[in-house]
Amino acid sequence: MGTNNILIQLKDINKAYDKHIALKNLNLDIYENEFLTLLGPPECGKSALVRILAGFDTPDSGSFMKVDDNLQIKALFERNMNTIFQSYSLFPHMTIYNNMAFGLKLQNIKKSKLRTKIDEILDIVQLTGLENCCLHQLTKYQRQKVALAKALINKPQILLLDEPLEGLDFRLRKEMQSELKHIQKKLGITFIYATNHAEEALSIGGRLVVMNNGSIEQIGSPHEIYEHPETQFVATFTGETNLFEAVIAQIEGNEVLLNLETGCMCGINKNFHFGEMIYISVRPEKMHFGTSAIYQPSLTASITEILYMGPVVKCIAALPNGQEIKIIRLNGAPLPKPGEVINLYWYPEDAVLIRARENILLTMIENMNFENSYIE
Repeated sequence: MGTNNILIQLKDINKAYDKHIALKNLNLDIYENEFLTLLGPPECGKSALVRILAGFDTPDSGSFMKVDDNLQIKALFERNMNTIFQSYSLFPHMTIYNNMAFGLKLQNIKKSKLRTKIDEILDIVQLTGLENCCLHQLTKYQRQKVALAKALINKPQILLLDEPLEGLDFRLRKEMQSELKHIQKKLGITFIYATNHAEEALSIGGRLVVMNNGSIEQIGSPHEIYEHPETQFVATFTGETNLFEAVIAQIEGNEVLLNLETGCMCGINKNFHFGEMIYISVRPEKMHFGTSAIYQPSLTASITEILYMGPVVKCIAALPNGQEIKIIRLNGAPLPKPGEVINLYWYPEDAVLIRARENILLTMIENMNFENSYIE
């Protein structure tokens, strides 16, 4: 987060397109000088949110406020924001310089000042010396930088980026992610970046908002989101994980005994109650194994496949019920062989226990029934 100063507040925002509900009672604070990433699958609501922030769409209900200023009454051209979409919105027949100068000329900026502003931004995006090139002479990576430079030329308070790197290959995406982080820190403006790539969202840093079905599932740092997912969706969408269904079989102080279909394991208690159904998320790098029951309790599994992935190696193991378990180790670490029977285990602190939503709903219904009976 850049500062503690709230720049924009969204409260109870709802938006529907025909019968598709894009946003449901969404609440979000956006801060000055922060890099905020919106992560979620297609049609989760992140693009709808970007369009509302940009002024292309209006919410059906809810309040959308800029601190000390009501954004809802501002015309689009009055908002100090710029947007970059997947399509670059550049003039293909113009040079880089003329693309960037187009909007500034409409403001009747003096030629000498205009040149200074353009040179400054070209230096930031590392395109100095290419200002007289036409777009067809540039690579996709360079065209993306031109689109970024054009959006930054007026130094907006907020830059909205709606999946802007979709047209780039993996290597160029990684380079551009690094560029964006560097530019945001250098300029000190708020970046709001929408993507459906979890690895990209985690690596960019800043604050991460995970969205699903028009709602926010979790907000936090990349570390918090990856290491401590609060829902089943967040656990599975933000990276590979091993997900188990379990029932709280025993509670002993800070630890709970978990009854799985294929055995019993342990985890850390988080105000669970006996008999409660939960999900267990264990990342592949947190799974451990041995050829004997060196750690109790453990699960018996057999290795079905070894996948070489360069710096890491992934082992696939099968539990007696057929569930696949993924184990990741650094290349060169000791590994079991295909067909070998192993004992799988994890340390209690490495297992993230997630309360099943079915239980949450059941508790709400029970509380409602209790309140109604009390009223009677």
